[in-house]
Amino acid sequence: MAGGSVSECKEYLFKVLVIGELGVGKTSIIKRYVHQLFSQHYRATIVLTSLSKCFNWDSKTLVRLQLWDIAGQERFGNMTRVYYKEAVGAFVVFDVTRSSTFEAVSKWKHDLDSKVKLANGNPIPSVLLANKCDQKKDGSNNASLMDNFCKEAGFLGWFETSAKDNINVDEAARFLVEHILLNDKGVPYEESNGDRIRLDQEAVPAEIKSGCC
Repeated sequence: MAGGSVSECKEYLFKVLVIGELGVGKTSIIKRYVHQLFSQHYRATIVLTSLSKCFNWDSKTLVRLQLWDIAGQERFGNMTRVYYKEAVGAFVVFDVTRSSTFEAVSKWKHDLDSKVKLANGNPIPSVLLANKCDQKKDGSNNASLMDNFCKEAGFLGWFETSAKDNINVDEAARFLVEHILLNDKGVPYEESNGDRIRLDQEAVPAEIKSGCC
């Protein structure tokens, strides 16, 4: 009798890291994605912070994406493993106007792969973000060179992004979540809370735009 009108919705909590050199726009990307906000005046993040956004992936899957800002923790080598713990995906960000931040991408990817892995031993899914594309004066990145770099470095792919102009931020997040779900290694949120969550499908909006946590 209960099975006819009530459908179980799987709810997942995914921890995603946002890493890269100082000043590349990590906090701006997170706040743009979660709150649709942008400010020119963010100060350097100095404490570990995370923001969450929930949305319906499909009619039976609710995703809670928890985005972690690195907060300068790269200065304290013994703290990074705690930061990386239980992450199931990552964005590595560089600033297209500063070549030194791109040169540091390989370092970040190596650090990521050495400190966190999926349950099957594979690297966690990661996407490269070429941020601040609104400030570029020399046209687009060479797509084939970037494709080759991502293939060699082990990235799923790359996106030119602008937190300021809201370019490709949502698209990059959806691309990463798609691959996280394909791995199916996330812990169901209802299990992590000790509750089984059953939702009436008609009561769940087709899409949840804002953060819910």
